[in-house]
Amino acid sequence: MHKLIRNARIYTPRQHNGDPAPAGSGAALRGSAMSRVAVYDPGAVLIRDGLIARIGPQDEVLAQIGAAPPPHDAAGRRAEPTPDLVIDAGGRCVIPGFVDPHTHLCFAATREDEFRLRLAGADYMEIHRQGGGIMSSVRTLRAASRQQLLERTLSGLARSLSFGVTTVEVKTGYGLATDAELRQLETIRDAAQMVPQDVVATFLGAHSIPAEYVQRREEFVQLVIDEMLPAAAQTGIPRYCDIFTEEGVFTVEESERILREARRYGMGLKAHVDEIVNLHGAAMAARLGCVSAEHLIAADDDGLKAMADAGTIAVVLPGTSFSIRKPFARARAMVDFGVPLALATDCNPGSCYTEAMPFIYTLAVMQLGLSMEEALTAVTLNAAHAIGMADRVGSLETGKQADLVILDGASPAVIPYHLAVNPVLSVYKRGELVAGG
Repeated sequence: MHKLIRNARIYTPRQHNGDPAPAGSGAALRGSAMSRVAVYDPGAVLIRDGLIARIGPQDEVLAQIGAAPPPHDAAGRRAEPTPDLVIDAGGRCVIPGFVDPHTHLCFAATREDEFRLRLAGADYMEIHRQGGGIMSSVRTLRAASRQQLLERTLSGLARSLSFGVTTVEVKTGYGLATDAELRQLETIRDAAQMVPQDVVATFLGAHSIPAEYVQRREEFVQLVIDEMLPAAAQTGIPRYCDIFTEEGVFTVEESERILREARRYGMGLKAHVDEIVNLHGAAMAARLGCVSAEHLIAADDDGLKAMADAGTIAVVLPGTSFSIRKPFARARAMVDFGVPLALATDCNPGSCYTEAMPFIYTLAVMQLGLSMEEALTAVTLNAAHAIGMADRVGSLETGKQADLVILDGASPAVIPYHLAVNPVLSVYKRGELVAGG
């Protein structure tokens, strides 16, 4: 089926300077390339069988539709048939669907009481050491039924879709035991089959030291290596392995052991690093060739430069800084150092409970010092690179999936400009309307 979206103001990052670009080729954008945003005003998108067949200035796209025989135009390009459906964007902004490359959406219960404690002055890591935080989510997940966990996960995915998120990563990490971690993976898999979004699963069995292993941490590290990793890999569900490298959680040495073992099972590597204390986790992530290092609030210049040299993507989570009232990661410095930068919600029940990628975009331009163009690249194309999906999603380019969002405004600037509202009018996944109208 052919569809045409016309009368649109299209904003999209581009993988290459040329247009159109071959879908999926190249690495995550860095430095000045993060400002490489094409604007078509007015623009049009022709969709064929869920993929982008044509995109560009409206008059050029329309010239290719319904042309009489012969079936090629003067430039030698095959003419497209008249579309079955024409969608008038009404002069509104069209952008790629948001890609959220770091979430913990698979959980069993929220933690409002801990939020109240933090507002009263309790420190996030202090709550964690006292058995709250991640361990609170571990207890509720282990007690939840499979159906309860699935329903909660589906609810979070539906909310993220309403905010324009068409591709999302979901981590485990609230089981911290082989059976519970596998139950999380299976829930993520099942949820992925029930929603329109593309869902990428990440194994995070080393999210914390569970209560029963606090005095036997080496035994837990070995459990992750000897039992949890092979069991997770056998399911074929997780694309990545992640770990929480932080003071009081996993050391750099422990993290390296686990991540190297994960690589043996064919998983890509990610790492929560340098969120609270600089343990030089950014340098570790670069040394191991991790696809991404995430959080990075306390990362130093040497660590960021090592990431730039290695091409490790920085996944920055400004909603978490906002929620736990910590400094924001130095996103501006990362771009200036040449680190590929992506943004994510970190949606989780403890330190950042939001599925709203527009809010993350707002923080990026209002608090992190990013330009509108850099932030757009960070929440779409670079975010797609961070979860191995840039060959299909993250930008509006010929051959990619027709995953796009129509905003209630003339440019992406409407997102931070119209504060505290959802600017998303319509969400299309593979060319099908899946949210809004």
